[in-house]
Amino acid sequence: MGIVHTRIDDRLIHGQVAAFWTNSLNIHRIMIPNDEIATDEVRKSIIRLAAPPGVRTSLVSIERAANNIKAGKYDQQRLFIIFEDPRDAVDLINRGVKIDKINVGNMGHKEGARQVRNNIHVTAEQVKALKELDRMGIRLTARMVPSDPEIDFMRYLKSVFE
Repeated sequence: MGIVHTRIDDRLIHGQVAAFWTNSLNIHRIMIPNDEIATDEVRKSIIRLAAPPGVRTSLVSIERAANNIKAGKYDQQRLFIIFEDPRDAVDLINRGVKIDKINVGNMGHKEGARQVRNNIHVTAEQVKALKELDRMGIRLTARMVPSDPEIDFMRYLKSVFE
C-alpha cells in the first residue's frame, strides 16, 4: 500500500476525484502537498468538505508531506496524492519521495497559459516543471477518469512546445 495514485489537478478534490478516482482505487486518504494551502485554514475547510465520506485528508506543506511519507506514516493506507501544480510534484520528489507515475488531470486556463489538451493549460513555469519530471524518469500520463485509456502526456506537451 502507501502511494496508490498521483495526479495533478488544480481543482483538487471535486466530483471526478470523489466519485470515480477514490472509489475505483479504494482510497483511504487524499493528500494535497502545498505550502499555501497548508497555511490557509479557510481553504483547507472548503477542500475537506469535498472529500468523500470515510476518506481522510492531509492538507500539508510539501516538507511535512515528504517527512510523513518517508517515515512510513501512510504505509498501511491507500494514499492518493493530488498536486495543484507540477512544481509541487518536483519539490516533493526532490525531498526524497519516490513517485514513478503522475496522471496529469486538469490544469485550468490562466493568464499566459497555452492549451495542451482540452482540460490542460500550462504556463512556461509549469512546462519547465513537467519537463523536469520527465527528465527525472517520472512517467506522465493524461487521463480524466479511471476508465479512460492512459495517454502519454509528454507526447502532447512536446507537440505544443517543441
